[in-house]
Amino acid sequence: MGKSVAKASSSESLRIPVWLAGAADALASIFLPAGCRLCEELLTHVSRLPICESCLASFARITAPVCGVCGLPMDALPVQHPSPAAPVRAEENLCPACANDTFHFDRARSFARYQESLVRAIVLLKFEEMDPLADWFADRLADVVRSHEDVLKADLVVPVPLHKVRRRERGFNQAELLSKRVAKRLGLPHQGVLLVRKRPRPDKHLLTSRERWEAVRGAFATHPGSQVDKRRVLLVDDVMTTGATLDACAEALREAGASAVLGLTVARAMPSLRKFGPSG
Repeated sequence: MGKSVAKASSSESLRIPVWLAGAADALASIFLPAGCRLCEELLTHVSRLPICESCLASFARITAPVCGVCGLPMDALPVQHPSPAAPVRAEENLCPACANDTFHFDRARSFARYQESLVRAIVLLKFEEMDPLADWFADRLADVVRSHEDVLKADLVVPVPLHKVRRRERGFNQAELLSKRVAKRLGLPHQGVLLVRKRPRPDKHLLTSRERWEAVRGAFATHPGSQVDKRRVLLVDDVMTTGATLDACAEALREAGASAVLGLTVARAMPSLRKFGPSG
């Protein structure tokens, strides 16, 4: 009895610092206000997320009409005058890449356009392991899935993996920060080690579209013993630039027996901005 009481007391004492830490954050926000990490304007609200409401509201959310497969906003495409001889697929709007069956994934959708303040927010997520920002993005991604449940219905959630060397250098995988939270919000199982990256990304900072596709061709595989046969996989990443990374992951998942692969990213690079993206 005495040991049980002592053990319970010990557990309570371990929980107190967590509560105190939260209170300290709130007090610090009131008495020592900081600047927004994106625009440096003084934060006027109490929150663990160090980004102002104006910056959050400035993210250019992607809305219809979009490509029925990859989710690219149709207004991001240059005006084209189709040739009379060109085949027409009337069942859904398709961008030129998807009209040519470029990708191995079935569908992909993104929260917002990869531009301006969202670019800086992705950098924070990518290099600072900012949990409050991952939480905020996960809420938005879960909403994207719910609003596209007809095409994004999945059985499990998987992050795009980092190569083991990059993971060791950075200490975390930003895609996994997102995927774990998305899985929890959707009530789906999460498999963080289902996919592995066999070959690292080239050291070159900016890659051309062709180089991106070459860099990821055959770079991913499923972990031995992973169960993916006949399952619909929701594949999560921070940015979709050319679609090459999602495509390579989807190919590996398909080879392992996945019945469908559905891409989900925070940001989607527009055609004119693709050369500036930090991810594939």
